[in-house]
Amino acid sequence: MKIRIFPSFARGRVSAPSSKSMAHRWLLCAALAQGESRICGVSDCEDVQATIDCLRALGARCGVEKNDVTIQGVDFCNVPGATLPCRESGSTMRFFLPLCLLSGNTMILVGAPSLLRRPMTVYADLCREHDLGFEQTEQGITVKGPLTAGEYTLPGNISSQFISGMLFALTQVEGESILHILPPFESRSYVLLTLQTLAAFGADVAWIDDLTLCIRGGKPMRAQNITVEGDYSGAAFLSAFNLLGGEIEVDGLDPASLQGDRVYLTHFESLKQGVATISLADCPDLGPILFAMAAKGQGAHFTDTRRLIIKESNRAEAMAKELRKFGTNVEVLENEVIITPTDFHAPTEPLCGHNDHRIVMSLAVLATATGGVIEGAGAVAKSFPDFFERIRALGIQTEIITP
Repeated sequence: MKIRIFPSFARGRVSAPSSKSMAHRWLLCAALAQGESRICGVSDCEDVQATIDCLRALGARCGVEKNDVTIQGVDFCNVPGATLPCRESGSTMRFFLPLCLLSGNTMILVGAPSLLRRPMTVYADLCREHDLGFEQTEQGITVKGPLTAGEYTLPGNISSQFISGMLFALTQVEGESILHILPPFESRSYVLLTLQTLAAFGADVAWIDDLTLCIRGGKPMRAQNITVEGDYSGAAFLSAFNLLGGEIEVDGLDPASLQGDRVYLTHFESLKQGVATISLADCPDLGPILFAMAAKGQGAHFTDTRRLIIKESNRAEAMAKELRKFGTNVEVLENEVIITPTDFHAPTEPLCGHNDHRIVMSLAVLATATGGVIEGAGAVAKSFPDFFERIRALGIQTEIITP
């Protein structure tokens, strides 16, 4: 989709989108539990649909009615071989791969070429160390267990999704397991979200120390009825209009949430105060919108940016390329991004979404200050399918050039 954004201001009150991160976790736990669970307020975005598709592929009965999902739990340790369609969802693939090791049958995880290019060496190394089958090709990843209780070690500075995936799986195997996390431990908040959901369903997982978890597996998990909370990450794109002269209030966010991206309000305040220094170690998904607001504002120095390379796009390089079209100086280093506003102006050529939902939304917000055309805007369907409808309702003027 190609869309034109006209200079305009956002006004009004809007509900935060449903949390994609939490929906993945609640749906998985529901499938691991005995009995029928009901998860309400589930986003219909493509990533969450990928998780539902994979649950069905493994034999879980999923009923979907609007934004509510009922799930009948399944014994993952006794499912036959299957092929799991992960679409373009990194969370789905990384959460499900260890679960595919439970039964001892051959499982294949497939997805978009862009997903299969994302690094999976953490799991490849783990499988090799523990004599588990793992083969990755351009067509998919084939794995074969069975995974057993024991001691496992994972790096803490690549993606917390690998840690969460192992936690889900190890709750299902008989016996006690120890999961060691190598420092630095980044995105800890996402692991805390996983622990929160597991605890709600009755799993027995506890910290031994700041870098070690004990999982007492094989204990039945109990079905639950849950409502998915609002998403701080998605809300950041809506609240960002306030940095551009808008007047927006975002409802539906839990102030006690464990979501790491709730820090966006603090970072927005820092950007308003001057040339801020901001670490993205625990909030990498905020990178694109923070870059965009720094470009329109007074600039910023971002640290701990290395992991932006393993997202849907290389987000540091992608945003640098697009922000330069606005006249902004962007320097991308190995683990830093430095943004220095110079002659900020309307882009003189179309903006590219880089097939990345967060890039598209960040550019759309920024373009309300100048106007601009975004190619590949349909990528928002991955996490926030009604993004453009919501911002139009707030007064942002848009025109769909090609659907």
